[in-house]
Amino acid sequence: MTISTQRGKTTMAIWGKANLLRARDGHEAKVLSVELFFDLVYVFAVTQLSHHLLENLTLLGAVQTLILWFAVWLVWQYTCWVTNWFDPDAMPIRVLLFAIMLVGLVMSAVLPDAFGERGLIFAVCYASMQIGRTLFVVLHLGRHHALSKNFQRMLGWLCISGAFWIAGGLSQGQYRLLFWTLAVACEYLSPMIGLWLPGMGRSRTQDWTIEGGHLAERCQLFVIVALGESILVTGATIGHMANWDAPTLIAFLVAFLGSLAMWWIYFDTSSQAGTEAIVHSKDPGRIGAYFHYTHVLIVAGVIITAVGNELAMAHPAGHIETKSLATLVGGPMVYLLGNGIYKTVVYRRFPFSHMIGLALLAILVPFAYYTDQLMISGLTTVVLIIVAIQESISRRSSQTARRAE
Repeated sequence: MTISTQRGKTTMAIWGKANLLRARDGHEAKVLSVELFFDLVYVFAVTQLSHHLLENLTLLGAVQTLILWFAVWLVWQYTCWVTNWFDPDAMPIRVLLFAIMLVGLVMSAVLPDAFGERGLIFAVCYASMQIGRTLFVVLHLGRHHALSKNFQRMLGWLCISGAFWIAGGLSQGQYRLLFWTLAVACEYLSPMIGLWLPGMGRSRTQDWTIEGGHLAERCQLFVIVALGESILVTGATIGHMANWDAPTLIAFLVAFLGSLAMWWIYFDTSSQAGTEAIVHSKDPGRIGAYFHYTHVLIVAGVIITAVGNELAMAHPAGHIETKSLATLVGGPMVYLLGNGIYKTVVYRRFPFSHMIGLALLAILVPFAYYTDQLMISGLTTVVLIIVAIQESISRRSSQTARRAE
């Protein structure tokens, strides 16, 4: 009888409800190894997205890739918020993460053919992750927890979007694109209106009692995931080339320096400040939401730039076409714009260095058609390096001035 009782207590300690929420003891919640392991699926997903865009460099292909990118980002984002509230080391949460990883791996595997024959597989995987995870949380929290209403509203919106995802998976062509666009809009825009649903009211960002440092670090780690993918693409591209002539090697160096500059722009001056901004905010839930809205642009810029780098390495002397120009210049522009908006949230002003960078990139556009891909790739990298240096000098000067006061 004693042994049986002890076993029952042990089971409850592992699977019981009491130990699932993260402890709020005043210390910053750490990103755990299981969360880093979970992110590995998204290294593969980002790679699949860049390959999909490379193979479909048309306006339609770009729109389709954008929809798929929003899907990948949203399932990661919603899971990130769950692990901010719930302890990933608790066995039920850990098992939940592993289940999402498995389904996410299948979803990532079919990404290149999501708008083809495997659309329904993609939709079912995506909807099952979003709805299943949120339903688990709703059932665990019960009716009276402070977060219950928020997750119930979230579940309602995810069920609505899930219906659109499945409808799109069952459709073809433009109808699939329409249904999936509506699905993304439901999930991306609903938090902006507090997840409002008839009869259920709306959530307030003040009620989203998040651990700010943890959420900021999770966003930063996803940027590392995307930059790591761009490095992998650069290495794999040069590795598969039989002829390492001078233009190819220069393009390789330019791609590497571009990735380094993008890291510098984000991590050298704003990552720690971003953590401090969300930790010390009176409304960390709102700032956390802003972080997710801005990082979707930042990572998209990395993905597009990686495609441009691959084009420049494969055909450095190739004539500039509109589709290649969109990646070679568009990628850095999206990256700088996303970083600028993110730093506006953090510093409350759009960085002057980023304005200069965006202007210089825009000036390149009319001249691009008179040169080749390597030249444009090199010039955009020079612009990123200039922005990185100027931003670094500016932030360090501001910090020195504040210390002197």
